[in-house]
Amino acid sequence: MPRPRPPHLHREQSRHGRVAWYVRRGGGRRIRLRAEYGAPEFWAEYLSALEGASPAAGTAKPHTLAWALERYRNSSAWAALSNATRRQRENIFRQVVEQKQPSGGLAGDVLLRQITAETIRAARERRAAKPHATNNFIKSMRAFFAWAIENKVVAVDPTRGIKLLHGPNDEIGHHTWTQEELDRFEAQWPVGTRERLAYDLLLYTGLRRGDAVRLGRQHVQDGLITIRTEKHRKGKPGELISIPILPPLAASIAATKTGDMTYLVTEAGLPWVKESFGNWFAEVCRKAGCPGSAHGLRKAGATRAAERGATERQLMAIFGWSSPRMAAIYTRAADRKRLATDAAPLLLPAHSENETPAPAESSAGDSANARAKSGA
Repeated sequence: MPRPRPPHLHREQSRHGRVAWYVRRGGGRRIRLRAEYGAPEFWAEYLSALEGASPAAGTAKPHTLAWALERYRNSSAWAALSNATRRQRENIFRQVVEQKQPSGGLAGDVLLRQITAETIRAARERRAAKPHATNNFIKSMRAFFAWAIENKVVAVDPTRGIKLLHGPNDEIGHHTWTQEELDRFEAQWPVGTRERLAYDLLLYTGLRRGDAVRLGRQHVQDGLITIRTEKHRKGKPGELISIPILPPLAASIAATKTGDMTYLVTEAGLPWVKESFGNWFAEVCRKAGCPGSAHGLRKAGATRAAERGATERQLMAIFGWSSPRMAAIYTRAADRKRLATDAAPLLLPAHSENETPAPAESSAGDSANARAKSGA
């Protein structure tokens, strides 16, 4: 008996025999899946499209915000975005469209010509308690209005001149795991568990979660991982990185049941979508009493390497940074720590530099007796 098809997944075949796959909820818009059917990338696209599909698509009034956003999501500009970016912005736009107005209506029903810089600025201030989420909102609206300007949907870009917010820890970002937290996680999740494999893979490769969930045996040859990272800007491909499989990771892979094409899989044996993996791993951390995250482990690895003397170029090679800016953050912090340790004794009074430390109390009597016997 054939296996049932996943929900909302549709197959179409052209008269030339070409097969295309789409995700469509009810009467909503169709989202084309581009990857090869059955591949990990295909299921990643499927899950992303499933969460992004809108059952109310196509019902917005012309020239409203919801109407324009629907056209933007069907544009080539939208298609050029990564799955993760599309999903993030889809969630932001959905919240914007469903935002209730003081007048009683929804923000999605507002006419585009009524959206001004003051409208965007007020929306920014309402979200100011969460700076990082607020900046994602601003960036999403900037991209949308850039498309709208290019396609003559609007005449003026209301996001122009709207500044991003500065939040806590802007330079470093996510919490970096401490050694105590690392020890606590390892005590909770022993080698052989999926949780420990995820932890070891993140810590001992320095990969981002989106790359970690793609990593599999096909990326390993002669004990060396070689993978092109997914992160890119302005359509550029990610960095090609190579890093050896360190003994703790090798032991973890050997002791854990993995997938066929990816080391990390769900309970059902399917490849992870990076957002779902991030949510799962955050819950795993909470069970271990750790406030950390997947990205915090990457930072812990960078911190550890820098404190042990890794150079900026070495950090760039490991973590796939194309410029030394991020690497410099870690090397500066490590250098500052080393310099402070070396310089701290200079704070002592000058006469104390030539003084020898007092003997421990337990041996003070023995030392005095020895001096008396020697005639000192």
